[in-house]
Amino acid sequence: MAILVMAAISVSAQDHNMKGKRGDMKDLSPEQVASLQTKKMTLALDLNESQQAKVKTILTKDATDRKAKMEERKASKDEGKKIMTSEEKYAKQNERLDHQIARKKEMKSILTADQFEKWEKMSHRKKMRGHSKDKGDKKGKRSSKQ
Repeated sequence: MAILVMAAISVSAQDHNMKGKRGDMKDLSPEQVASLQTKKMTLALDLNESQQAKVKTILTKDATDRKAKMEERKASKDEGKKIMTSEEKYAKQNERLDHQIARKKEMKSILTADQFEKWEKMSHRKKMRGHSKDKGDKKGKRSSKQ
């Protein structure tokens, strides 16, 4: 029983730490966020000066758009609008996917083949981290059936 309590506390503390990191980024301006992201990409992909400038421009625009959408969601939440229609969900999903396709094309034109491959792997891992809880549950269910 004591072990279960300790495990629950440990998981709870880890979740709290992760939320804290995201909260820190909310306080930064879009330019600051883009600058940090560019530096991280420079370290990971060994970007040259020209690539850094182009990537920073893209990331600044993305961060500005994200901040505007976050404010929009906050305003609609304050108004009490919580449920989206299926058309709104479709439009939002479609817009998100179009943005991802455009981003991929832009990055492919800026990065070398090796850098682009690394960037795709980084992006894939980042996406999987957000879905890891769902995937873990599904894997657990599948393995118990086998």
